Amino acid sequence: MRAFQTLVRPSEARDRYLAVLKPVPLGTETVPLEEALDRVLAADLVAEEDLPPFDRSTVDGFAVRAADTAGAGDSRPVRLRLSGEVRMGQLAGVEVRPGEAAGVPTGGMLPPGADAVVMQEHVRVAGTTLEVHREVRSGENVLPRGEDVRAGSVVLRAGRRLRPQDLGILAGLGHSRALVRRRPKVAVTSSGDEVVPPDRPLRPGQVRDMNTYTLSGLVHRAGGVPVGYPILPDDLQAVEAWLRRAVEAHDVVLVSGGSSVGERDLVADAIRALGPPGIVVHGVAIRPGKPTVLAVAGGRPVIGLPGNPVSAMVIFEVFARPVLAALLGLAEEPRFGARVRARAARALVAPPEREEHARVALEARGEVLWAHPLPAQSGLLTSMVRADGIVIVPPGVRVDTGGPVEVELLED
Repeated sequence: MRAFQTLVRPSEARDRYLAVLKPVPLGTETVPLEEALDRVLAADLVAEEDLPPFDRSTVDGFAVRAADTAGAGDSRPVRLRLSGEVRMGQLAGVEVRPGEAAGVPTGGMLPPGADAVVMQEHVRVAGTTLEVHREVRSGENVLPRGEDVRAGSVVLRAGRRLRPQDLGILAGLGHSRALVRRRPKVAVTSSGDEVVPPDRPLRPGQVRDMNTYTLSGLVHRAGGVPVGYPILPDDLQAVEAWLRRAVEAHDVVLVSGGSSVGERDLVADAIRALGPPGIVVHGVAIRPGKPTVLAVAGGRPVIGLPGNPVSAMVIFEVFARPVLAALLGLAEEPRFGARVRARAARALVAPPEREEHARVALEARGEVLWAHPLPAQSGLLTSMVRADGIVIVPPGVRVDTGGPVEVELLED
């Protein structure tokens, strides 16, 4: 394998790569709301109507004029005449005049003339007479028209990943379909004669393919459509031929591994043969994940990830996820997930020349959250299985035991 002449800092490598790649959001498609969860909205959603579309009761009770209930109490109830009832899902066919009240269910339309609702627990019905035992203010127990959404307002911005509650607001505003960005189609494969499928018995020196499945899952979580391919052999012509086909048929190409008996990096050599701009970065000052290739071929991003499983996961989050986010038109996509503050349960030390991405398990003791560093070897996938998050330590920095750290959670 060629030695890395210069290692590039992760942030610089990412900026340099995106500057050459110049990713733009993919096209759009319209999908039913049932299929819109986690899709990225392609255009601002502007409300065409008020929500709710009418003044509605928030309780089961009686619609009244608030002024008529002034001074009402258990010892001196106010008596009103029942003028009718509002039925659920129907236009209010009754008007509340001074000295009158009308029954109304939760969610029912407030009838004309009424400006408040008395809860049924605070009244007594005697024939056509309603005894009110509690005074109400104007607007009490009423959700006004447009209180949730005003017609003409922007409810959801383009670039938003749709959540369950977003689908609800779309439906509430009369939309059964959503305009979303097309999901990037991502080719995923592993390379190396030592790599075999999961269902094949291992011979000495062989390892099972974990990265194709791990990376495919990460692609799916990030909003892409993973397309897994058979393992590539340590053969330059075979790797180059596959890359050419993959670049033509996909939006993104991910290849993990690619070293042939320690003599050369087949993935990098094959990418070079695809033409300019080719390799943008080869070698990143990050641990784990130094032997990373960031390239562009045929206008498509091609990322060569390390063969070690943990390294592949970290590199995906640092470089592949931002590319997918750009293709999806995401307004903002946090790396990994949310962030929490914790204290280091053991010292964390980054080497002088590389940024450390340490896997940690979280433990709550009292009111303090502790981050326990997990084994650092990049081939130990169990460290990712056990990890709750990642702590990034700048080159040459030491975080002592008990020192504050920021943990990027692996799950949202």
